[in-house]
Amino acid sequence: MLIRKIAFLMLLSCSVMVARQEPYVKHSIAKGETVYSIARKYKVTPYDIYQLNPDAKDGIKENAILLIPSKSSVTVTKEVKTVTPETETNDKSETTTHIVKTKETLYGLAKQYDVSVADLKEWNPEVAQNGLKVGQEIIVSKNYQPDNTNDTVEITTTKNTTEVFTHVVKTKETLYGISKQYDLSISELEELNPQLKESGLQIGDTLQLKKVIQEKSNNINGNVITSSIGVLERYYIVKPEETLFSISRKLSVSEEELLKLNPEAVDGVKTGMKLKLPNTFVSKSKPQADLIQTLDFSTRKDLVLLLPFNVTKIYTDTSRTVQENIKENKFLNLTLDFYSGALMAIDSAKVMGLPVHVKILDVESSRSTSNIAKIIGRNDFSDVDAVIGPFQNSHVEATAQLLSQYNTPVISPLSKEESKPLPNLYSVVPLQETMYKAVFNYMYAKNGNVLAVVSKKKNSTKEYLEQHYKDVKFASYNAEGAIDLESIRTKLVKSQKNFVILESELASQVLNVTNALVKYKKDFDIQLVVLELYDTLDYDEIPMQNLVDLNLLFPSSRREIDTPEGLIYEEKYEKKYGVKPNSRANAGFDITFDTLLRICQPESFEETAKRYKSEQIETAFDYESHNGVIVNDAVYIQYYSSDYTIKPAL
Repeated sequence: MLIRKIAFLMLLSCSVMVARQEPYVKHSIAKGETVYSIARKYKVTPYDIYQLNPDAKDGIKENAILLIPSKSSVTVTKEVKTVTPETETNDKSETTTHIVKTKETLYGLAKQYDVSVADLKEWNPEVAQNGLKVGQEIIVSKNYQPDNTNDTVEITTTKNTTEVFTHVVKTKETLYGISKQYDLSISELEELNPQLKESGLQIGDTLQLKKVIQEKSNNINGNVITSSIGVLERYYIVKPEETLFSISRKLSVSEEELLKLNPEAVDGVKTGMKLKLPNTFVSKSKPQADLIQTLDFSTRKDLVLLLPFNVTKIYTDTSRTVQENIKENKFLNLTLDFYSGALMAIDSAKVMGLPVHVKILDVESSRSTSNIAKIIGRNDFSDVDAVIGPFQNSHVEATAQLLSQYNTPVISPLSKEESKPLPNLYSVVPLQETMYKAVFNYMYAKNGNVLAVVSKKKNSTKEYLEQHYKDVKFASYNAEGAIDLESIRTKLVKSQKNFVILESELASQVLNVTNALVKYKKDFDIQLVVLELYDTLDYDEIPMQNLVDLNLLFPSSRREIDTPEGLIYEEKYEKKYGVKPNSRANAGFDITFDTLLRICQPESFEETAKRYKSEQIETAFDYESHNGVIVNDAVYIQYYSSDYTIKPAL
């Protein structure tokens, strides 16, 4: 029965819209018209039309009548006089404000007032930080100039020249995306290219563009200096008592990278020395976006999930029945769990009215082979906005390579392996190095004294720590080959918090070390740390009380579900499936929902990945490029609390 459900649900495709009740006009459908062309004609969205005409989801017919929502009573604006910062003419400028109504978005307001989303966020900092709120009054005037008299963080001297050039429109590019790419407003693009107002953006069009090139020298907070013509070059000024190691730790840049760019620092750094930083260095993190607030309902989007059900193999397996396969096949169960969460995300998109079409395809695969090439050959992927899966690294790499001709984003959902540097491949699971860096940044931020107890079998971990974190102190072994517990005590410091990293596959070693640390905790501030949770910690011989007493600290790509939204999701999942969701189901929900939200933005998936972090039920998403490998850098630092729950480390 379950396999039949799988076979049925694999054919799933859903086009979903929502709407609201408003005054309306009647429209008689002419030959060749579509919901999308009618929506454009009346300056509404398909979202609005489908609400008043739910049967239209199944198609529309010539001469049928559609109800079209009226736009006459939706805007409340008022004129406000505001004094701008003093200029030579001491002029005053007018600003227009808007009262936010239900279901309005930044993108919709930007189009309504002929400004950019970036302008609205700049004029309304509270919106950039917290998103739109119903009833909120926001500034929507193009002439508004914010008061920056107190924002003296950056000192800049600028010389401007104007460059005129062209851009050939490629597949999947949007007017909004091009405007952001070249830092122009949509109205400026239309001024330079009048044909856009008549025929819109067409693939292959050659657009006339202009750009102001700035040569500038910036001093940000007196520490990091940037100067640019096109590509930024970044420098760091060495302060008294700083070392190359402390600077690398502070900026999260390896000593090797710094020495490669600054060979003169091989003998040490001196106060006032200017160190060049990698072009990839970013001094400020990306803003966290509420992607729901900026959804674009005007264009249909397509998502494909490539999931390894291996249905044919299950039916043709003569050694086991279908029921036995479902019960015993761990990989199938992983796939079904992920799939169940993905279906919850698709249901959520349907409720929200996202204009998405989702197709789920079965990948027949083994460790070394798959039918990926056949799937892509038999299906049209040219207009697909994103693909999730398959699970295995080699198969998802093959998918990304085959779809690179369309520049289709491919999301690798579960693989922990580092992928090839492919421009359209996005890995959700953070790199191990990123996890290490996150936990060390936390310990260093607490001015911690860091010790490590590493078993002999985990010597590669010790070598990594010795190479990248040279101030870590290591416990020694005695003549019998056991950890010298006294060597741990002698390295503890009373005036600092002591972080003790424990990496061991031996239950006896974990037990002995944690027992000793619990005893030492009477005299020292101690917290136990692991670089990732491992099975030995779950052995019966290891008392949970030890881990709780030592507030076990660890990095993770997932957080505990404790938000109102998360608890509602868990309740709905249990109601639908009869069990609580596990981490694989949660991954299915988070990755699918985040991808749906990103492809339904005014920008492309690639642009949102570059510009914004996001957070879903259990997983956060912060895609960054590491030498061409695009990976999620979002890591949670958590600990075992005294109330036996897992909490975020602050």
